[in-house]
Amino acid sequence: MAVRLGAVSYLNTKPLIHGLRQRLPGCDLHLDLPSRLADQLAAGGLDVALIPSVEFLRGTQLSIVSDACIACRGPVRSVRLLFRKSPDEISSLALDEGSRTSAVLAQLLLARRFGIHPRLEPLHIATPLDVVGTDALLVIGDRAMHVDSSRYVANWDLGEEWLTETGLPFVFAMWVASSPSVPAEVVAALQSARDAGIEQAEQIAISQAAGYGLTPNDCLTYFLEQLHFTLGPRELQGLELFRHYAIELGLLPASCQQLSLEPS
Repeated sequence: MAVRLGAVSYLNTKPLIHGLRQRLPGCDLHLDLPSRLADQLAAGGLDVALIPSVEFLRGTQLSIVSDACIACRGPVRSVRLLFRKSPDEISSLALDEGSRTSAVLAQLLLARRFGIHPRLEPLHIATPLDVVGTDALLVIGDRAMHVDSSRYVANWDLGEEWLTETGLPFVFAMWVASSPSVPAEVVAALQSARDAGIEQAEQIAISQAAGYGLTPNDCLTYFLEQLHFTLGPRELQGLELFRHYAIELGLLPASCQQLSLEPS
């Protein structure tokens, strides 16, 4: 099927796209940063994309098309907020260019805990962290997994911080379409690819670990313990609370898209 799919280019997407091309022969699978995928979906360059959850909330006429997602139920390891000063004293924050959901989450946590609204600066994916002059840095994806946290005053794992704040899971990205009429075979392929990816997580970890500077066991732990790939009722509750807090703090417009209680 000639459907245009976009998926996150980080390690965390591997179990979701495992065997996807075989399940959808002829599909065009494009890998990129989550923020860029959202732009491509909005511009009509993709039919279905694994986009930041905040972009689904910001959008109009968007549909969640699968219960396959990238989420966590505690520490996630690959989304880190690094502090050069005590968290309650920062005035500037650099945001990883690949991030949109995590960027809002970081600002939300700082505002709720300390009433802080730091000045924001972009952090290019290729910029060394040492040359960034802000008080805090949000780093996501593969490079966040190799940060030497001992060089910072504090180091927040945002999955862990959200759980502490709310007691709920956090959803970073979901399969979303700009049209509600996604063919059933595409939806089925997204689900079955996720299921197979989880079942074969050990083989995926063995094949991918070295390329990301991880041991196979470390990679498997990331897939099976630090990530969660199903958009269930508690994940939706967490996403709805994130939406509520973000609107309350002016980080999302009050008119942003309502969440369906069931993935469509």
